[in-house]
Amino acid sequence: MIRPGWALDWRGAVIPVGFLVVAQAVSLLGFLTSDNLAAPIDIALGWWEAVADGTLVMRTHETLTSALAGLAFGGSIGLILGVVFGLFRVVDRLMTLTVEAVRPIPSAAVIPLFMMIFGLGYAMELSIVAFSVCWTILILTRAAVAGIDPPLLEVSRALGFGFAARVWKIVLPAALPRIFVAFRLAAAIALIVAVTVEVAANPQGLGYSMMFAQQSLRPDLTFAFLVWIGLLGWALNAALLWAQRRLFGRAAMVEAAP
Repeated sequence: MIRPGWALDWRGAVIPVGFLVVAQAVSLLGFLTSDNLAAPIDIALGWWEAVADGTLVMRTHETLTSALAGLAFGGSIGLILGVVFGLFRVVDRLMTLTVEAVRPIPSAAVIPLFMMIFGLGYAMELSIVAFSVCWTILILTRAAVAGIDPPLLEVSRALGFGFAARVWKIVLPAALPRIFVAFRLAAAIALIVAVTVEVAANPQGLGYSMMFAQQSLRPDLTFAFLVWIGLLGWALNAALLWAQRRLFGRAAMVEAAP
């Protein structure tokens, strides 16, 4: 049986598993003596400790809530603006300078501003995530909409479609595969920014727990949270990639990167 080209190739696990085996062997042989590092077995035990006391579940819920809510909010704004910019070239030209001036601002740079506006908590973190993901979706949606074949839009006008009907029945179906790619890329950004905000300023989520473990001189817990964040990002991307291939088939191959 021939597997689809996008199916998960478990041979890619050889390198990380080999690294873990070597790291554990180095620890058992007594070469790992730093108080700032931990053996893989100790990291696994630290992870289980966080699971057993409920910390991991609670912090994961906090991080994912902020990341996914920010993705939904910022993604909706980026999608609407991207469609408008892609359809109306005059609006696009008028807004290009503003977008290109604001878009490069790092998410970390707006943390003090959003802290003054929202204080600490979900609202602040969600807003920074939304700010960060909005631009990716806006830029890629604008490009996708602007790349729609003009005859399709001419047909919609000939059929007497209004703006809303044209967007719903013509524009979005034609651009949806590329828009989904934009949301998939933005999902990774949302998780990265959420954890960054928690490390830098917000006392909640996985980022905060990782910093607290580091300050408590618990390298096993620090690495456990770090590995867990990586696994969450991998699982989120894998789920979205599966959904992308499932929904769009060959049209999903419009993406530029795996």
